[in-house]
Amino acid sequence: MGAALQRSPAPDPATLIGRGKVEELRREARIRHADFVIFDHDLTPTQLRNLERAFDLKVLDRTQLILDIFARRALSREGKLQVELAQLNYLLPRLAGQGTLLSRLGAGIGTRGPGEQQLEFDRRRIRSRIRRLKDAIERVRSERALHREHRRSLAFRTVALVGYTNAGKSTLFNVLTRAQVATSARLFATLDPTVRALELPSRRPALLSDTVGFIRKLPPHLVAAFRATLEELEGASLLVHVTDASHAQHQQQDAAVEALLETLGLGSTPRLHVWNKMDLLDPAQVKGLALGLHEVAVSAYRGEGLDELLRRIDAGLCDDPLVEAQFDFPSADGERLALLHRCGEVLETRFEDERVHVRARVSESLRARLDSSLPPADEFTAAV
Repeated sequence: MGAALQRSPAPDPATLIGRGKVEELRREARIRHADFVIFDHDLTPTQLRNLERAFDLKVLDRTQLILDIFARRALSREGKLQVELAQLNYLLPRLAGQGTLLSRLGAGIGTRGPGEQQLEFDRRRIRSRIRRLKDAIERVRSERALHREHRRSLAFRTVALVGYTNAGKSTLFNVLTRAQVATSARLFATLDPTVRALELPSRRPALLSDTVGFIRKLPPHLVAAFRATLEELEGASLLVHVTDASHAQHQQQDAAVEALLETLGLGSTPRLHVWNKMDLLDPAQVKGLALGLHEVAVSAYRGEGLDELLRRIDAGLCDDPLVEAQFDFPSADGERLALLHRCGEVLETRFEDERVHVRARVSESLRARLDSSLPPADEFTAAV
């Protein structure tokens, strides 16, 4: 295993890195008995073909490596559909360079040989599969949209965890929701969004969503393939941006996350910045971490700082602020009274005749919901 860095004012259109560097890497690969060569850069179909011929080895570019990792991590049907779509969109323009597997050239100049026929057949087959995958993913998007609409109708606010891959989002998700989402130090351990109930200090109904980790230079067609997943972020009232405080390049990682959020049109969504993995910092690093107004430091692994994080999340749901309100229920209306106790903070309760007077701190949406569903007191009296 080895690595090399090439600095050039402009990429070589034929090989990306230039003829001299290609020869140098070819010798190095033979000395190290390499099985393949990986480029931390996207390669054009022409560059990929030329490099594989020069090295006589399998060549992977950045996008193909990411797709291969995603394919290994995808467990659900939805995740597999999205990964396959991204893989086929990547493969389609590169079919001519897939060697004898897909292009069996064997005819003379100017003739329409079997290789050309096979190539067109493969392209038609892939395009047909892409259409079916898009239809299936569109159904997933519709189902997710219905779920989001149902949650909104129940006055649930969604809080979404976002951040660079391996920032500790799933570990934080588990300790906040008592879920058992798989966690791992591997890249892209989470591909499918998971939503669980989140218990806030105010008791307002809220959901927490765990999402796929971001990376720098995320391929555009990969973003498009995972559109059904990333749309979960669009309905979020608050984005909780989780950063691995112990990572040496956390500033670059945060910049990549912010850039992708802007691309998704989420730049204006309220957010809270969470510095995670504080247990991995030495005391001097902890002391030097200046926290802003919308920042909080935690260790999801040790469970430290979580109470403060929940309070900050509660306060950060500014699209549904907490208000103190008075409610007047018929004593027999146990359903709405139970809802108030379950989703709000009851401050005072008085019983008077056949009525229950309650002073509570609730979300604005819950107050509006209860007010709109309660007829005036004289209507209750007339009904009795």
